[in-house]
Amino acid sequence: MNTVGLVGIGKIGLPVANNLIKSGYRVIGFRRSSLAEFEKIGGVPAHSAADVGAKADVVLTCLPSTEALDDVVHGPRGLIHSARPGQIVAELGSHPLPDKTRQIALLAEKGAMFVDGEVSGTPGMVSARKAVVYLAGDAEACKKLESVVAGFTDSCLYFGEFGAASRVKLVNNLLVAINIAATAEAMALGLKAGVDVPLMIKAIANGSGGSTQFAIRAPWMAERRFQPGSAGTLAHYFGMIADFANSVGVATPLMDCVVPLYERCVEMGLGDKDVAAMVDVISALPRSKQ
Repeated sequence: MNTVGLVGIGKIGLPVANNLIKSGYRVIGFRRSSLAEFEKIGGVPAHSAADVGAKADVVLTCLPSTEALDDVVHGPRGLIHSARPGQIVAELGSHPLPDKTRQIALLAEKGAMFVDGEVSGTPGMVSARKAVVYLAGDAEACKKLESVVAGFTDSCLYFGEFGAASRVKLVNNLLVAINIAATAEAMALGLKAGVDVPLMIKAIANGSGGSTQFAIRAPWMAERRFQPGSAGTLAHYFGMIADFANSVGVATPLMDCVVPLYERCVEMGLGDKDVAAMVDVISALPRSKQ
């Protein structure tokens, strides 16, 4: 049985692990908090990131912050302590590109290769194997990773030089942020329209105005089904998107308009809810006189 290491078993990491296990992989994992859910689905717990690296030639990491990435790679119990020639480490989380890039040389000193990876999709999309994984960096390492990625999703794209996956994810999340805000605005209007709301959602989702975000979240907005989620998490990307746009000299007028809406979402105490809560943000705004 092939073994895959996984460090960071959270909202995205857990369904990644679950699909890998269902695909026949032995998954050795570590996270700083409880591993109970991971063990319940058949995962093999490890004592540290270094322990994961010692037992797996391919290690996927899915970490929430640069601080966590630094600790997992070169902290006191980090991957650097068990890295070896031929080992592949791929970070699937989003971080400022310089923070990802500096991990390359640290692992290369031990002969290991570090790959720029990104996951495009919600936890539900990952569970359903509908997420898209972006890879960038060493071509041979990414080619080997593709067979592992096929264990947890059906779509994997290689973008070339290190950093390209991160840049594409920022383009993707610019659209995500705008689409969610647009969906919330449309639903706030639609809910006041006095029409059959479920039928309206069906018509739009299958028509010219539909989008992935509308199909997923319009029903939740209609029902005000604001389950725990990540309305505040998109803010993690806004600075990176702005820096990227500045570096290439491209204006982002729509993004500039929606950022204050997400800030207002957090101010309203909805930052820990799913982004479907944006419909409440829009609904609370006064209609400006034209």
